[in-house]
Amino acid sequence: MLILSRREGESIMIGDDIEVFVTRIDHDSVKLGVVAPREMAVFRHEIYRKIRESNMVSVREASSALPPIRLPDRRS
Repeated sequence: MLILSRREGESIMIGDDIEVFVTRIDHDSVKLGVVAPREMAVFRHEIYRKIRESNMVSVREASSALPPIRLPDRRS
């Protein structure tokens, strides 16, 4: 884990395309801004976790609804 100190208005770069900057510091919270390419999804961690859980449930439900695959008999 990399730990950095930044002040309001300062930023960090992740690769060439992602910039994370501190927009505001309040008593018990820090507001961050993220500039990233449109094709890159950016989520808060708790939202990302819910999306992953939902996707896993969908995969499980879809796979249980499919009939088993029968392979042709290859005996000659």
